[in-house]
Amino acid sequence: MFHFVGANIRNFGYAISIILIIQVLVQHLQKGCTPRWWEAKTNVIFLKKNILYALTYIFVSKQKILKMRKLILSVAFAMATAAGANAQNQWNVDASHTNVTFEITHMIVSDVEGAFKVFSGDVLAKDDTFEDAIINFKVDVASVNTNDEARDKHLTSDDFFNAEKYPNMTFKSTSLKKVSGKNYKLHGLLTIRDVTKPVTFDVTFGGIAKDPWGNIKAGFKGTTTINRLDYNLKWNKAIEAGGWVVSEDVRISLNIELNKAK
Repeated sequence: MFHFVGANIRNFGYAISIILIIQVLVQHLQKGCTPRWWEAKTNVIFLKKNILYALTYIFVSKQKILKMRKLILSVAFAMATAAGANAQNQWNVDASHTNVTFEITHMIVSDVEGAFKVFSGDVLAKDDTFEDAIINFKVDVASVNTNDEARDKHLTSDDFFNAEKYPNMTFKSTSLKKVSGKNYKLHGLLTIRDVTKPVTFDVTFGGIAKDPWGNIKAGFKGTTTINRLDYNLKWNKAIEAGGWVVSEDVRISLNIELNKAK
C-alpha cells in the first residue's frame, strides 16, 4: 500500500513540473512572441522554484507517510501482543473420568447418594494455574441415578427437577482464585429449573500430567452445599419423630478430569 501511495506522489510531482512548463509556453504563445533569452532565464528560474516547491511537498508527504506507516505497524504490533497475552487454552471435560455426585440426608438418620451420568463442560484458561479460568458446565438432570428407579423417576418429576420443562442444570463461573497451595475458591452461578443463584465451591487442584498417548490432563475436586428449597425443589413429608423425609441441604461433589484441546 505504501509503495503504491509513494509512486502516486512521485507521479504527481512529475505532473506538476509538466503543467508548469506548459503554463510558461502558453503564456508566451498568447503574447504572440518567442521568449527572449532573459525572459527564458526568468521563466527557468520561476520553473525551478515551482519544481522545488513540488519536490518539497513530495518530501514532506513522504515523511508523513513514513510516520503513518510506523504508527500503523506499532498499533498492529501492540494488537498482536495483546492478542497473545489474552490467548486462552481450551480444556474439555473427560466424561469417562469425571463424576458428578450428590448426597442428601434421609429420615434424619442416614444419607442417600446419587449421581448424574450425562454432562459436559469446558474450561478456558490463560495458563496452567487456571486462575481466573472461564468455566461452563451442563448436566442433563434426566440422567440422575440413585440406584432406585422409582426414586429417580420421582426426582425428574415436577416435585423436583421437572426434567421435561427444565432439562439442564448449568454452572457458569465468575471467578477462580487460588487460596493457598492447591486450594482454590470457585465462584459462579448455578441454575436449576428456572432459578439462578450464586454458589461457591471449595476446589483442590490435582495438577497436570501427560498420559501415554500424549494427551494433557488436569484434575480437580470440588465440593459445595446448597439449599434445595432455594431452587424450588420443594417436595417433602413430615415424619412422626419430627423432622422431614428429605433434608433441605444437598452436598454436591465434583471429581473432574480435563483434556487439553489440541
